[in-house]
Amino acid sequence: MAVGDATRSYVVRLPASYTGASSMPLVLDFHTLGGTSAAEAEASGYRELAENEGFIVAWPQGIDGAWNIGPCCTTSRDVDDVGFARALVQQVQAEACVDVKRVYAVGVANGGGMAYHLACNAADVFAGVAPSAFDLLAESEQPCQPVRPVAEISFRGTADVLVPYEGGAQQAPNGANITFLGAVGTFERWAELNQCTGTPSAADSDGCSTYSSCANGVEVTLCTAQGDGTAWGSPEIGWATLKRHSLP
Repeated sequence: MAVGDATRSYVVRLPASYTGASSMPLVLDFHTLGGTSAAEAEASGYRELAENEGFIVAWPQGIDGAWNIGPCCTTSRDVDDVGFARALVQQVQAEACVDVKRVYAVGVANGGGMAYHLACNAADVFAGVAPSAFDLLAESEQPCQPVRPVAEISFRGTADVLVPYEGGAQQAPNGANITFLGAVGTFERWAELNQCTGTPSAADSDGCSTYSSCANGVEVTLCTAQGDGTAWGSPEIGWATLKRHSLP
């Protein structure tokens, strides 16, 4: 597909249960830095989950294997990946029976950052996001002002050396100096953005803690894997949260 001056590509899969008679949710699954749509489809677990749960999945391909989400992480600074994601959703909706109120974004590492970027800049399209192995950047570096509350569940490993769990200053792969909010800082930032009240639940057996009293009924969850590095997270846990939420 053409987006601006660029030709973009993606892989899309309909579950075996798809007949076109009723609408299905759509999940966009973004690959990691240097990855491919095909590799993400093999590794993330959303292909298999979509078969069991009955939803459509699309795996977009990033230019130079990266996603333009602000100062981190690509050298292709003029790429409009938010525009690509919006156009991809529209194209799949034109070709298949998609529930327009139940479109979600997931991804790992740089792909997780892309899911966050869409929550910040395309909340009119995406009802929820489930990023793994990435955090928000400082507001001065990557402004995040979603137009509506967005359901969010993230997966993080405490031993991640690329995106430190504690956050702080880092040098991105493209050489930019960036500041991660950290896993807990990102959790608290989303609670603030979604106008959550009260305190989060204690971590459950999966390491997941949740703010459940948020504007428009959305949830904000952080799932922490102790000792894990780049945590891919659980598609099953992510989907269990995402599928409870839709656009107004």
